[in-house]
This record gives sequence, structure tokens and C-alpha cells, in this order.
Amino acid sequence: MHHTRPNGIHARKRRALRVIATTAIMAFASIMPAAHAQSDAVKQLAAPPPIQLPLKPNAGFAKFPRYAGMLGSRQIVLRLGPKTDDPSGVHGEYQFTDTGEVILIAGDRMDTTLEVEESNDGTHITGNWVGKFAADGTLSGERMNVDDSNPQEFDLRPLAAGAPVPPPGAPAVARSESAAGAAPGSQPAAATPAPAAATPANGQSSGNSGDQAVNGVSNLRTGE
Repeated sequence: MHHTRPNGIHARKRRALRVIATTAIMAFASIMPAAHAQSDAVKQLAAPPPIQLPLKPNAGFAKFPRYAGMLGSRQIVLRLGPKTDDPSGVHGEYQFTDTGEVILIAGDRMDTTLEVEESNDGTHITGNWVGKFAADGTLSGERMNVDDSNPQEFDLRPLAAGAPVPPPGAPAVARSESAAGAAPGSQPAAATPAPAAATPANGQSSGNSGDQAVNGVSNLRTGE
């Protein structure tokens, strides 16, 4: 009789300890997934979204003016436009017509000088561009690696809105059909014979043909 009570007390203690241990394990197990989920959520908020490679054309650049031409021995189409938060900043992308590879590009334009950097993954700089805009909107210069090695010449011409990309090496169509000239068969006023008294002494016509505005490059003014 004297040994029954202590044994009963010990048994009840052991059962209580097992209940406490089981409860603690269950509580810990229920907390762990929540803590893990919270940690993942914090990581997702803190980390930038992963960049999908290879890069695809950015719909935000679709409204930018297009330039078509050669970079070294390969044809590219460049979309370049102004940044909204930087008066001299420009950005965009160019795409190789043979492989479809997209390269991001960003930098500055000061008057007629363009200096930009490129990236093929959106993170690492893979090259530098230095070029000049001509009065007709033509862009030419050199593209170099990050260490200024392997310079490649580029020669790009503005491409009219909606115009197809010309074959490699062919000149880009820089004007729309409506601005290309009068309708076939019509005669310009300067072609009508003028009275002899109105003809200049040097025999040269006094009419000016006038330069046509380059379509699609209104937000990137060409240099004078």
C-alpha cells in the first residue's frame, strides 16, 4: 500500500510530461510552416523579380522610334526613346534580325552625341556605344566591349512608322509614302516652262525642294 501511491504519482507525472511534450511538439510543428511561409514572403518582397532569359521585346518600347541598319556584319533594329525622369536620358533595346536576340540599351544624348551602355541580361553591362546623329536622323558610330575592345561600326537610319525592315545592307525607308512625293504622273509646278524673262541669268532654277521631316523621330530631335 505504501508503494502504490508513489508509483501512481510517478505515473501521473510521466503522463503529464508526455502530454506537455506532445503539445509542445504539435505547437512547434504548427508554428514552423507559418514562420517558413513568412520568411519566403519576406524574401520575395526584398528580392527583385527574376529576369526571364533570353530577353524578349519590351512592350513599353514599342512606341519608340525605330532605326534599322548594320552593327558590324549583322543587321539590327534599334528602338530608342527618351526617359521620362531624365531630360538627357534615353533608353530602349535593339534586336538582331538573324537570331531575334534582344539587348537592352540606356544612357544619355547630349545634342547630337549619343553615349549608351548595353546589357544582354538586364543586370550586367556588356558593351558601350558612342555615336552621332546626323541632320537627317541617321545614327552612326562604334559599339565596343566593356573594356573598349573589339570596336564595331554601326550605321542606322530612321525607319518610318509601319514600314517593313529592309533586307540587310539595304537603305532603310525613312519617309512614309504620303511624304515621298506627288502622285505618279503629276507634274510639279517647277517643271512648267517659265517665260524667258523669269529665267535667272545663270540658268539655274530658283525653286527649293525643301527637306521632308523624318517620320517617327519627333521625340528624338535630330541635330542641326
